[in-house]
Formats: sequence, C-alpha cells, structure tokens
Amino acid sequence: MRIGLIADTHMPGCLEELWPQALDGFSNVDHILHAGDLHTLDIVDELHALAPICVAKGNGDLDIIDSRLKDSWLLELAGFKIGMIHRLPSPERKSPAQIHAYVERHFELIPDVIVFGHTHLEGLYQVGDMLCVNPGSPTLPRNKSLRMGSIGYLDIDGSCLSASIHQITDSGLIPHADITPMSLNRETCTS
Repeated sequence: MRIGLIADTHMPGCLEELWPQALDGFSNVDHILHAGDLHTLDIVDELHALAPICVAKGNGDLDIIDSRLKDSWLLELAGFKIGMIHRLPSPERKSPAQIHAYVERHFELIPDVIVFGHTHLEGLYQVGDMLCVNPGSPTLPRNKSLRMGSIGYLDIDGSCLSASIHQITDSGLIPHADITPMSLNRETCTS
C-alpha cells in the first residue's frame, strides 16, 4: 500500500493548479492524506479524482465544510494506526513528553504514525515509538516564496512501514537530499 502525503497547498491563493509533477506522484497511490491549509476544496476534488482523500482542517480552512475534512483523523491502514492533524508541536523544539501529551489530547489512541503540516518544514522524526511526518509544502516550501516544494509517502509492505519525502523538480520527483527515509515495523508499534 502506498499513501501520498501533502500539506499546506494554500491554493488557489499562491498557485492556480498544483504542479503536474506532484499530481503524477499521486497517480498510483491507494490513499491521500492532506494535512491542511487548503483554502478551497478545489485541490481536494482534484486529488480525490486520483485516490480517496482525508484532510486535517488547517487554520486556513475554518470556513470549509466537507465530509473529507476533520480536525484530526485516526485511520487504520494495513494494520498501522495513522493519525493526521494540521498542527503538532515541533519535534525539533519540544520534548517527546510534550509531543505525546499533545497527541493524547487530540487522539483516542496514540498513532504509530502522525502526519502533520502547518510549518511548511518537511521532515521525518522518531518520537518515542511514534513516527512523525511533515511532508512540507508543495507550493510554499519552508514558508518562502512560490516555488516547487515537497510531498511525501508512506509505503506499507507487510509489517514494515517506511516514510519518505520527495522534492518536486522540473523533471519529476526525486528523494529529498537532506531527509533520510525512516521505517517502522509493526512489532515495534504501540498497542
């Protein structure tokens, strides 16, 4: 199973249509998770044409009403608990205890993986037994001007889940040079 990850598209404010390379990157996924800040449903409809989609409502999405949007999601996909929320305390700046306390307030169960956005800063982080994934922004990476950013993937094969971030380039997607993919085995996941 391959799950496409995206966040902080901010469309159509910054860009009328998502980069075609990003859409191509989602053409063979089984599910898409958007970690919020859409601004309109246009991008959700476009991505939903490729695969089922769930969206974590971002601070820029407060007036959008649609069954595909919730404040947070907890999904069971191929035996893994995958949570998604727009905001998460920074794993680079907050302790694992602070992050777990935040997650406990927003989810009934602690996810094996949590997908988040908001910062536009792509990254993979191991926080205790939980893998935290921010795919970054495909349109406004690192909170800078409009340019090609990043998307991510969760790949599940049996008891192994791997997370990766990919840079959008003129010629397609390439593995992000600064972010090493991370894996999680079901045996190490929390119950």
